Amino acid sequence: MTTQAAYTVAEMSSTYSPPATPQKPLRILVCNDDGIHAPGLFALKAAIERAGHEVTVCAPHRPRSAASHAITMHKPLRLQEFTFPDGSKGYSASGTPADCATLGLAELMNNRADLVVSGINHGANLGWDVIYSGTVAAAMEASILGFPSIAVSIASYDETLHWDTAADFVAQTLIPKVAVNGLPPFTLLNVNAPNLPAESVRGVRLAIQGERHYIDRIEKRLDPAGRAYYWLSGHLLDGEPPVDADTRAVSEGYIAVTPIQLDMTAYAFMQNLREWAIER
Repeated sequence: MTTQAAYTVAEMSSTYSPPATPQKPLRILVCNDDGIHAPGLFALKAAIERAGHEVTVCAPHRPRSAASHAITMHKPLRLQEFTFPDGSKGYSASGTPADCATLGLAELMNNRADLVVSGINHGANLGWDVIYSGTVAAAMEASILGFPSIAVSIASYDETLHWDTAADFVAQTLIPKVAVNGLPPFTLLNVNAPNLPAESVRGVRLAIQGERHYIDRIEKRLDPAGRAYYWLSGHLLDGEPPVDADTRAVSEGYIAVTPIQLDMTAYAFMQNLREWAIER
């Protein structure tokens, strides 16, 4: 793969005809943070296989949402073979989503993967949510290890979801694009799809990372003994997102594709910081 990627809105739009599947099947690792039993994982796996690629699955043995980029350091990790509803095999791991990326690449695929796709997450990974997301973290870990990666989510917590909308977009449009163009080092693509059937999606937008402000985040309760305990919850602060933000795109019925890089340096602030004269 090359190391440069240049996408245009036209190329990513719903009217664009994706290129043919690469001449040979890609070897793709699929991970997630919702766990090995998650329907979004199976939908993604099935869509990628329908597109003609070889899929290896390594996912947490239980839901690990909001695990962020935690890795397991002080206890052993275990892999267990798992059978999907169609009879195909995958592997569950006792660790975090980031652990699954590492185990899947190094142990199950002998570092011979062409691409890693993490998802499909049940719920949005928009804006600052990517900091908490295990789905995004699995893709980030793959990027750190030198593999191009994609994270994909459906921006809804409804019980009934249109998994195929996101799965088919990734399998039929985005994976061929990454295969042809590659991605810059330590950069991944974060995809958020609205919970709509494919024919109702308005298109695809390339979007910047938006903001997600939560309020009333702590709910305090008392147990039967009168001792306090807490739930982290909260709800989103209302506001008008920027026109080019991922949050705006999804709210208007578009699939949002956002490039994310691991370098979180605030370059715009560097010159101001130098003026503090703290360097020695």
